[in-house]
Amino acid sequence: MIRKLLSRSASVRNERVGKRNYEIQRIETFSDGVFAFAVTLLIVSLEVPKSFDELLTTMRGFLAFGISFFILIMIWNEQHRFFRHYGLDDVWTLTLNGILLFIVLFYVYPLKFLFTLMFRGMIYGSNNSPYEMKQTQVPALMMIYAAGFIVIYFLFFLMYLHASRKSNELGLSAVEKFDCKSSMYKELIMVITGICSFLTAALLKDNLVGFAGWIYFLLAPTITVYFTIRNKERRKLFPST
Repeated sequence: MIRKLLSRSASVRNERVGKRNYEIQRIETFSDGVFAFAVTLLIVSLEVPKSFDELLTTMRGFLAFGISFFILIMIWNEQHRFFRHYGLDDVWTLTLNGILLFIVLFYVYPLKFLFTLMFRGMIYGSNNSPYEMKQTQVPALMMIYAAGFIVIYFLFFLMYLHASRKSNELGLSAVEKFDCKSSMYKELIMVITGICSFLTAALLKDNLVGFAGWIYFLLAPTITVYFTIRNKERRKLFPST
């Protein structure tokens, strides 16, 4: 339903060019089902509270669930934007998207574990958390998360690279080619950030491994600066758009 509404608005804003298809494709419908299943996995282990104390514990877990849900929505939106702009359904796109969906499903539990662990004191109290791990295991957890982050955004990078290479076949205008490359380079920034986090977790001592998580907070200012520069260049090259 959401894709259909967004698809209609895209059809109004854009003329159909070349072989691009703004209708919902089977690959997108299937992807929506997979993302819906991934969200289900985030809450599948939760039981109906049997007491008010258990209800409060569940409610305090809202923040960890919310962050995990937000990350899945970000990935879904990135995938949605790609298909709305380029409408590709060739073998290479299907392969990359299939791998992407597999990684999303595979990393749901590590994602939930990481953020529940971060807020376990707030959720369960200092001594009652069922989520425990040794300090020496934290680097491995951060590297697992970083590896998934790297793979997901590298797949997006390859998808945009593929669209850029097929720009003439798709009938992309000059400004659309520019925007495609802008998105491609943005995904590369995401990949580099994940690599930096992975190396930080691998190289720093256990008591300093928290810096591997703080690296992701650099994404917002970095991407903001990147698009500020990129948009200035876009306005110079295409002043009428």
